[in-house]
Amino acid sequence: MAPPTGGEPMGRGTHVVLSGCAPPGPMDAVPATRRLPSSPTSRPGSRGGPRRVVLCMENITRLTPLKQPIVFELEGFDVPPGYGSLLFILALFNLILVLLGNGVVAFVIIIDKNLHKPMFILVCHLVACDLLGSTAMLPRLMMHFLTGQKKITYALALTQALSVHTYGAAMQTILGTMAYDRYFAVCEPLRYSTIMTSARLHTYCAVAWIIALVLISVLFAFHINVELCGTTIKYVFCSNRSILALACSPTPINNIYGLFITWFISISVFLIVAFSYFRILHASVKRRRTGSSINSKAFRTCAIHIAVYLIHKVAVLVIVVTYRFPSASQNINKFLSILFIIIPPAVNPIIYGLASKELRESIIKHFSKVSHRK
Repeated sequence: MAPPTGGEPMGRGTHVVLSGCAPPGPMDAVPATRRLPSSPTSRPGSRGGPRRVVLCMENITRLTPLKQPIVFELEGFDVPPGYGSLLFILALFNLILVLLGNGVVAFVIIIDKNLHKPMFILVCHLVACDLLGSTAMLPRLMMHFLTGQKKITYALALTQALSVHTYGAAMQTILGTMAYDRYFAVCEPLRYSTIMTSARLHTYCAVAWIIALVLISVLFAFHINVELCGTTIKYVFCSNRSILALACSPTPINNIYGLFITWFISISVFLIVAFSYFRILHASVKRRRTGSSINSKAFRTCAIHIAVYLIHKVAVLVIVVTYRFPSASQNINKFLSILFIIIPPAVNPIIYGLASKELRESIIKHFSKVSHRK
């Protein structure tokens, strides 16, 4: 038998009492004791005499790994009775706004050859990213509000988590590519068409998606051979963190890699955006001193881009802040945690449609044609 915590070996004649970690109360029954063989020379009261040693035994729950098919239960929101239909309508409205707004923007850019320019092609990639994130979460959230359905299979949970994480990573890499494009448009206006060729633009877009997909795919590759011992996901949607929180054993490599790619993408994109707009600001000040005019279209798209970037960053910052206030309402914390996937996809097409004169005029022109045909 192992020695007590203090390190003193148990002598003969020791009484060993096995009990739980919590000390027994005054009304609790005294646990039975098991007397070890004592030496004839042991005397009660002497130093080597009988002693009672309480061994604290923690209540350890034996974890049993789950076997496929695994079905998770999304905790979701705590919906009060009678409010499910209202929340369903709000979620449906958000989904319609995302699909309609992004769909109109993408459709007009595709059919209008005058908009086949680098900035608007990048907007189409941003639209695809917004649709990926919204459709990955909103339909299941609507089902939760309408029917109370919380079950989700392991395959669908991984698919949703992979889509949401890819949305978050690709959103940043595409915004970084946009900032790089704006840098050349403002700082090198005469050479812009030769620098940002169609082939180079598509290469940049492909690299933005590949970086996001590779980093996120490696993140989810750590899920292979990970044994899960729980089924309740205490979030609104499935994510890498929420699924691996159910693992039978710690997953430090995944945690370290997850932090690495989060900081790597965020810092890298921030440096690209900061460098691009520092150079743009420097060029605009320099041209004003020399009396040169600034390309108003290019400068306007810069304002649009920085607005979209800041909205995304503010939505992510809200998530970070909510983790600092665990005492707040769980429903409020959960709602704030999904703002990054609700607000930007719905607001981005409105910003581009209203702020971009070319896109706005093209949308009005095409819808006017449709109305006249009717």
